[in-house]
Amino acid sequence: MDSYIVRQALVNENQKTFGYEIIYTEDSSFTNETDEASAANAIENFLSSMDSEKFLDGKTAFLTFTLNLLEKNIPKMFSSNKLVIQIEDSLITNPVSQGYITKLKQNGYKIAVIDFEFAPRFFGILDIVDYIKVNFSSSDPSIENIVNIGKSFGKKVIAYNIETKEQYDRAVSLGCAYFQGSYVSEKMPSTIKTVNHIQSNFFLLMVAVTKDEPDIDEIESIISRDVSLTYSLLKLVNSAYFALRNRARSVKQALVILGLGQLKQWIYLLSFKQDDGSMPDELIKISFLRATFASELLEYANNMPISRSEAYLMGMFSTLGKLMQMPLEEVLAQLPVGDEIKLALLKKEGRAGLLYSLVLSYEKADWRSMNEAASALGIPPAMIAQKYFECVEKVNETWNSLTHSSDELD
Repeated sequence: MDSYIVRQALVNENQKTFGYEIIYTEDSSFTNETDEASAANAIENFLSSMDSEKFLDGKTAFLTFTLNLLEKNIPKMFSSNKLVIQIEDSLITNPVSQGYITKLKQNGYKIAVIDFEFAPRFFGILDIVDYIKVNFSSSDPSIENIVNIGKSFGKKVIAYNIETKEQYDRAVSLGCAYFQGSYVSEKMPSTIKTVNHIQSNFFLLMVAVTKDEPDIDEIESIISRDVSLTYSLLKLVNSAYFALRNRARSVKQALVILGLGQLKQWIYLLSFKQDDGSMPDELIKISFLRATFASELLEYANNMPISRSEAYLMGMFSTLGKLMQMPLEEVLAQLPVGDEIKLALLKKEGRAGLLYSLVLSYEKADWRSMNEAASALGIPPAMIAQKYFECVEKVNETWNSLTHSSDELD
């Protein structure tokens, strides 16, 4: 039986990531029936075998616990300041589970209730609840009352299943503290400006550095004819972060010091960092993760018409429409990428489109669609989750090194 786990961001109104919900399953048939013992084993095995600190990048984990998970004492695998214990509203009034939850609360853990209803039977145990999660996927008018009552009791409200701007705007207007959903994770800071590198050499450089066999002379030539890229590159490698004994005085010297692997992430990060320091953090991290995940999975897919570097570009460029605030089709028309990538990103067509669909399905915890795409590509389902873990940790490490070195340039 295959197991899968994915993280989804919870952000505040300023689009800063507060934590990640961990979503998991062990049922390869993806039916609606839940085997609690199986779920407990799945999450226990995954948390035992992975470095949760690296996976969560130091953020708070939101994890839904069944009675079996509570009985197996799984919460103790996290420190109390790094875990929010999520439970269904029916579980909080169960005498057995209430005993576990109360004890965990006394030990410093925070509690979130999913789809909490403010019925009289719940009022006596509100003291142990810190967060309530409200489903914003519907237009149910009762949502407003639930949010208002929650806030009146001093609870932080988390709006989840935010998939559209309308849902997000409604959650903001009601004063929700945190937000979760595909629209939220891809939302940009309001101060973002349209990137001006589309008129320069940015995309040519992105393609050049992600080739299977990058040409250092070509990369040097592209950077050298763009004064802003040259200045930023030299400033970066001569910063305190690299602690060089002798300053790099040419683009080629800088490239050797930085390395092509770090160069491609730095270029992408630099292109969307604004003068005021604002940056669509989570969206760029999604770009990195999709790119890394797609290129890793390509190694296991059959009969692929694109190379590993093209799979990386496909994932990286998947968010460009939002980043540049223009239709993705218009952005891709200006890029020197193959038709397979364009068809995959715009229409999810072809085998590259299947790979892109697999990445998106995993990201959304749509296990059934993910399994169908993996089967069509010949990718063994058993290795997908492990590759996802590895990619998350790699992206977190890259992100932290890039943002650290980038901060030293300010």
